[in-house]
Parts: sequence; structure tokens; C-alpha cells
Amino acid sequence: MDFMSALDISASGMKAQRTYMNVISMNLANVKTTRTPEGGPYRRKSVAFAATPIQNPFDKAMENAEDRELKGVTVRGIVNDKRPVKKVHEPGHPDADKDGFVSYPDINVVEEMANMITTMRSYEANVQAIQDTKAMFNKALQIAR
Repeated sequence: MDFMSALDISASGMKAQRTYMNVISMNLANVKTTRTPEGGPYRRKSVAFAATPIQNPFDKAMENAEDRELKGVTVRGIVNDKRPVKKVHEPGHPDADKDGFVSYPDINVVEEMANMITTMRSYEANVQAIQDTKAMFNKALQIAR
């Protein structure tokens, strides 16, 4: 693997983790949202990741056996979670049904915070990989002098 491939892989991971962090933030911001433009309460969202080749078509022709398996990550899409909504008895709430129950999104704040920590650590690992790759590249340049 060359230096540019290592940078491309880490950059794709950083981009995917940034998207996931935005989705987690959206979930946390909408914990108590009972009404959306689509109707009903906010639905928790999640990110679908997929492995993707990091090479452009020209690189494909030039690859060797060691580079064939290199993959980055991409966001396939942002999907709504299938969890059922939480029903809370609040008869005075403007969005309460005829029985006095309000539908809230089933978002567990502790779970979202754990996801946020994991995402931050993954992002930081990709940043460190980029820094290490740059350091190796600089050392290689020093050796060549």
C-alpha cells in the first residue's frame, strides 16, 4: 500500500464518522420531538456504511495483488430505525391522543452518548493514522536526501 492509499482510506473513514456524528446529534436534539413535517414523532436515524474501493478507474488498471483488497468506507444512506415509539400518558399535552397518550421517539440518550464516544474515537484513530502516514512520508523523504 502506498502513502496516498493510506491517506484515502483514513479520509473516507473520517468522512463517514463525521456523517454518523451528525446523525447522532440529530437524534439527541430530537429526543422530545412529538411532531414532524412527515407526521408523528421524530424517528431515530442510523447510518448504513458500506466498503468501497478507494481507487479511481486508472488506478484499477495499475493495481497489483497487494492493493486489490484495499477498501475505504462510504455512507450508503441514513435510515429510520424501526423501533416503536414510546407512549407516555400526558393528557394535557397538545399532541396527546384521545386516551391522553403522547408518542415520543424511542431514543435512549445513554445509547446515543455511547455511540458518540465510539464515533469520536474512530474519528481520532483515523486522524492519528493520517498523522502517522505523513510522518512516515517525511521520514522517507529525509532518508532519500
